[in-house]
Amino acid sequence: MTIQKILIANRGEIALRVIRTAKEMGIKTVAIYSDVDRNSLHVRYADEAVWIGGIVSQDSYLRKEKIIEACKKTKADAVHPGYGFLSENADFAQMLQDNSIIFIGPSAASIRSMGDKLSAKKTVSQYNIPMVPGINRSIHNLEAVKKELEQIGYPILIKASAGGGGKGMRVVEKESDFESQYSLAVSEAKSSFGDGTVFIEKYIHSPKHVEVQILGDQHGNILYFFERDCSIQRRHQKLIEEAPCPILTPAIRRKIGETAVQVAKACNYYGAGTVEFIMDEQLNFFFLEMNTRLQVEHPVTEMITGIDLVRQQILIAEKKKMSIQQADLEIRGHAIEVRICAEDPLQNFLPDIGRLEVYKIPQGTGVRVDDGYEQGMLIPQYYDNMIAKLIVHAENRELAIQKMLRAIDDYKITGIAHTLSFCKFALQHPEFISGKFDTKFINKYFTPKMLDSEYTKNLGEIAATVAFLLHEKNKNTSIPVSNPSHNWKKRSK
Repeated sequence: MTIQKILIANRGEIALRVIRTAKEMGIKTVAIYSDVDRNSLHVRYADEAVWIGGIVSQDSYLRKEKIIEACKKTKADAVHPGYGFLSENADFAQMLQDNSIIFIGPSAASIRSMGDKLSAKKTVSQYNIPMVPGINRSIHNLEAVKKELEQIGYPILIKASAGGGGKGMRVVEKESDFESQYSLAVSEAKSSFGDGTVFIEKYIHSPKHVEVQILGDQHGNILYFFERDCSIQRRHQKLIEEAPCPILTPAIRRKIGETAVQVAKACNYYGAGTVEFIMDEQLNFFFLEMNTRLQVEHPVTEMITGIDLVRQQILIAEKKKMSIQQADLEIRGHAIEVRICAEDPLQNFLPDIGRLEVYKIPQGTGVRVDDGYEQGMLIPQYYDNMIAKLIVHAENRELAIQKMLRAIDDYKITGIAHTLSFCKFALQHPEFISGKFDTKFINKYFTPKMLDSEYTKNLGEIAATVAFLLHEKNKNTSIPVSNPSHNWKKRSK
């Protein structure tokens, strides 16, 4: 089976990202667009473009029937969903299959079993997958739950089963706050996802957020492509990602990778997916969820492995067997990604809208920018506010940090607030340099006044000292922080 034409059911930088790989593979592409995206770059770059509806997502990028109609109109035989929108919608995947259109992603059954957090926990429970202690069922009887929580102990985390991005999530420090926080979590889950189902986990203070990239083909082969550290977050949403995680040993790296493969096997997975874990200070890791799609941060994995994940997605959708084996994969250097979002770090990351008056991207060896805008374009308020992703790759982590700092300085954006200044602050902070940072980094270390030029200058000097001391320490250790892949088997020639 060979795919001839792909409709990209998405917009912006991820649509452009998919189109580029499709063009390299000789595959025709179809873009879809809303009223506000009529002149967007992905519309201009695709071979064809189809208007899909009004400005808001519900009137455009979430209209399943209109997308299928566009496939038939353009004779597209496959759909790539990107991430967000319909990428993890099992009904959409099934509708495509029913209309003999290839979904470049996993089966509807896999999406359904992993798309709901409670369902995902139930699916993997038959395997020896470490999970955070908690109440892994829909909660109804609050009095009965309170008695169970006496055994689990506070603090706890109430989480929406159906969603992500921090929606429907509440930390409860003591029993007296439980009922009010439960009500808030249910209300937010209903308004965000149309489903008020929540469950409870023991709250782990200051965890790392570590995720494993996996690929599975339709012949039963599943591989892990190492891990990403995504711990720098605001409002449970990621801002900085890197690969590999700077503090893992080869033994833990192998164990967490093999665990991710087990999770994928539990739902007969094929395609690209990410298994997410939280990790405590003793490097114990616990299954969090599985994202049944490509991740925003997939470029850092591509940089350290040399594998085009979108190409692999397409080949897998064509029912081809993966030509690589686990032993062939190695970590090559270090990669870091920062998300450039239209938000103001000086105002608690308040979203901003406006026009890109000046927009000049950095260049150089090992520097990659995935974006969907150009100078003069408006950042609309109707969709995700990410402007671009800046990714760098270098021989080791220290050099990658230096390269990223240079690239941030070379990135020129005016006309709209953005997160580059915060990313520069974070990359220079001694806690980030050490690799020991966790998901509470912003709460612990950041206030707007820290973006003052004199403060950041001093911070840079401190960071340089910390980096030097770590470098000297690593000369005499068997597991260097800067190159955690030295024990891995080299790629077969």
